[in-house]
Parts: sequence; C-alpha cells; structure tokens
Amino acid sequence: MSKNAGIAKTRKAVSKRFKLTASGKVLRRKKGKRHLLQNKNRKRKRNLGKVALVAEVDAPAIKANMPFA
Repeated sequence: MSKNAGIAKTRKAVSKRFKLTASGKVLRRKKGKRHLLQNKNRKRKRNLGKVALVAEVDAPAIKANMPFA
C-alpha cells in the first residue's frame, strides 16, 4: 500500500490544461494553433485562440483529477 493512500491529490498535468468555471463546467484550449499557421486564415487562427467547453461525457474524469478546484 502506498504512503498516499486515501489522500486526494491534484494531477498537475490536468490542472495546467483545464480550468473549472464557477458553475462547474470545464474549459479547455483548442488544438491546432501551435505550428503550420501560415496556411490557416486569420479568422481560423483567431477562433482557435478562444477557449472551448469540454464535453459533458469527459468532464467527470477531469474533475476527479482536480479534487480541490
């Protein structure tokens, strides 16, 4: 048995990628704005910079990894 059994710990990788709103929804960044930007138009790059909501199916798994958020 590990020494941290029963202790709620935050997964730091998850906490860096997602944010919880006050109403309990989970926010994420959109993919596709890292490289190959010269062949994407301005509107597409602008919209990729905005945040998006995580699907309701995936939200409980993310919240389980962020017990103190």
